[in-house]
Parts: sequence; C-alpha cells; structure tokens
Amino acid sequence: MTGSRYQCDRFLTDVRNHIGVIMTSTKKNTDNLYKGFGDLFGDLDQETVNKLRDPVVLGVLISRLIEERENTNRLLKTLISRIEELERRLGEKETPAHEDEILLSEKDEELYTFVKAMGKVCAEDVAKEFGYKGRNAASARLNKLVNMGLLKKKQAGKKVYFLPR
Repeated sequence: MTGSRYQCDRFLTDVRNHIGVIMTSTKKNTDNLYKGFGDLFGDLDQETVNKLRDPVVLGVLISRLIEERENTNRLLKTLISRIEELERRLGEKETPAHEDEILLSEKDEELYTFVKAMGKVCAEDVAKEFGYKGRNAASARLNKLVNMGLLKKKQAGKKVYFLPR
C-alpha cells in the first residue's frame, strides 16, 4: 500500500512539474508575442496587455477566433453552393428558337413558311415549289434551318422529311 501511495505522490509531483514547465514556456511565448507585436499593442493600457499575457485569456480568444472562422467558412460554403446553383441554372437555360428571334433571309423565310404550311416536306417538294434544278440546293437550305433549330429531320425509308419544331 505504501508503495502505491509513493507512486501516486511521485506521479502528482511529475504532473505539477510538467504544468509548471508548460506555464513558464507559455509565459515566455506570450512575452515574445508581445515584443513581436508591440506596435499593435501600443495603444492598449498596461492592464489589458497583462490580461493578454494570461494563457487562459489567450486560449479563450483563440477558441472564439476558431468559432468565428468556422462560421465564416459555413457562410462561404453556402454562398459558393448558391452561386454554383445559379451558374448551373443559367447554363441549363436555353433560349428557344422562335422565328421572330432569328433573322432569316427572304428565301429562308419563304422556305420556313412553306414547311410550316405543309406540315412536312422533303427536298423534292422544296425543289419543285422553289424552282431548284436538283435536290442538293433544297436539301442544303433545309439542313441550314435544321441547324438553326427551326426544323427537325425525320427519315422514312430513303426519304428525309423536314418538320417545323
């Protein structure tokens, strides 16, 4: 029993010594901090400066700084996610292609009106209606309107039909 009591006393003495070393080290560090940032503390009264040398006060200040930083990081994370959501929405938003939004040449305007009136046409129909010698020119004009988003293509066998969107 006496041996274990001796061990406990020795352990407590060692702990006290370690705490003393830590406190001395902390005081030296805060003194060095004060010397290094003396110009920042210049307008503070001596009582406030002495409080800042207290490790407990420094610990509380650091703890509050950490809390504030965490709060700031949470706010920034929320703002960043909102900005990313807005960017995603803007990227997804496509302006629909309407005939009044796209400027067409007279020939293309006539062709588009013809396709809308007929419902569906093929290159042969356009060649006959507009007096093209072959299907190539008619097909090129129709494909141009497809690329602009005004028409869509459907293939039925060997024929390709163009329909208004």
